[in-house]
Amino acid sequence: MATTTPNAEINPTSETSPRPEAASETAGSDGNALIIHPQALHYGWFRRWRGAIIAGSFAVLITPFASLGSWFLPAESPIDPTNYALRTKRILETTPLIDGHNDFPWLLRVELHNRIYDGRFNPKQRLLGHTDISRMRQGMMGGQFWSVHVKCDAAQKHFEDPSWIVRDTLEQIDVAKRFIAESPEVFTYCETPSCARAAFKNGRIASMLGIEGGHQLGGSIAAVRQAYDLGVRYITTTHNCDNAWATSASTVARGNPDEGLTKLGAAYVREMNRLGMMIDLSHVSHQTMRDVLSITQTPVIFSHSGAYSITPHLRNVPDDVLRSVRRNGGIVMAVFVNRFLNMKDPSSVTIHDVVDHIWHLAEVAGWEHVGIGSDFSGTPFTPSGLEDVSKYPDLIELLMARGATDDQIRLLVGDNILRVWESIERRAREIQALGEKPVEEEWEGRKWHKGYRNSPYMYRETHERAVREDWGQPDQFNVDKSGKHGAVVKAENDL
Repeated sequence: MATTTPNAEINPTSETSPRPEAASETAGSDGNALIIHPQALHYGWFRRWRGAIIAGSFAVLITPFASLGSWFLPAESPIDPTNYALRTKRILETTPLIDGHNDFPWLLRVELHNRIYDGRFNPKQRLLGHTDISRMRQGMMGGQFWSVHVKCDAAQKHFEDPSWIVRDTLEQIDVAKRFIAESPEVFTYCETPSCARAAFKNGRIASMLGIEGGHQLGGSIAAVRQAYDLGVRYITTTHNCDNAWATSASTVARGNPDEGLTKLGAAYVREMNRLGMMIDLSHVSHQTMRDVLSITQTPVIFSHSGAYSITPHLRNVPDDVLRSVRRNGGIVMAVFVNRFLNMKDPSSVTIHDVVDHIWHLAEVAGWEHVGIGSDFSGTPFTPSGLEDVSKYPDLIELLMARGATDDQIRLLVGDNILRVWESIERRAREIQALGEKPVEEEWEGRKWHKGYRNSPYMYRETHERAVREDWGQPDQFNVDKSGKHGAVVKAENDL
């Protein structure tokens, strides 16, 4: 800032130039006029803006030369639209192909008893069955939802009957994570869609976990929360048995009524929405599908299902439900199970039947709502031409031959499931921001453990009930004055 001295002149060569408004402020002062030469104003604005002027001029000068660089970069040559193999290759190099359902961890349980470190198991070698690393690479896979499945317990006639299923499910989560971790150069364990995208960019196969059946969590919504904390990102609401939440398709197939979602099932849906866990409606009855879609606040998925209008198997999705999925923003991931593709003659099923189902799903629900969910390593029989995980590119090529565009294929193979997953996460954040608490509802017929007669209860009414109903004491032993233990006085007899 310039200082003013009476009758002083500003030297045109001075490095300090006054603001233009300073001249008008001092021009009328008696005997103290500040004289400003025109040259000072001329050079002052240049000094102020010369950095910007030089930078702008330099940018203008180099722009033509910078654009020359693009002339020397190799450009992708146009593709013959009928060259389906090359079109497929380019798509799968830039868009992750994510399969919604593979039961490989179940094979680790039944064949290896979850022991994968003893030298017998090597997924990099060619294995029998549908899945190994070399064939996953051949199939250009970008992601896989691994099912941590445990079968329905035939001895469990009611939700309250004792079972080891929850323990077994925890073991399946454990072995799936250990299997993924054993090949870090191939797999990246992911719990978010952003992780799945990053894994694909780094040349890895994103690996996520899904539980195939609410029976695996004992009908407990608290167990749902714990599964989420362990990294599970979808739950198939039922498997081939009913549970505390809903009716399964298998129950209806046996001639039983379709009672749809239970009261506790509605609470399960609310908690899944709040958590940001994907609700999977494969395996559920048709009424359960409709009930869930009528109340859910987030998109749903069908991790491995077909089109009921093509094959009227109860495991497949009716057209009215497909239209609801479209409105809901969800996704139906096309299954490769022979009997779901052609229930009249499963042995005749080919890859073309899968194309038919995908095409119908896309026509009714829209290409934005269809994906791929093979059920590899779970189903015993697969379509001719889709024998294992190496065959995905062949399926894509046939869809292109049918008329699918590259944009539609990108949606099908991975963009749709990632968008749905992101939408579910986003809605969960909104629900949580509103302060919604975790769901505490339980099965109405559930029995609870009792305490003991003399436990230090918080409330008087509990103590009075314990005395009135004689809730007993923990195991006790007679101990005489010398410290010698005698027989049990009263054994604990609780639930």
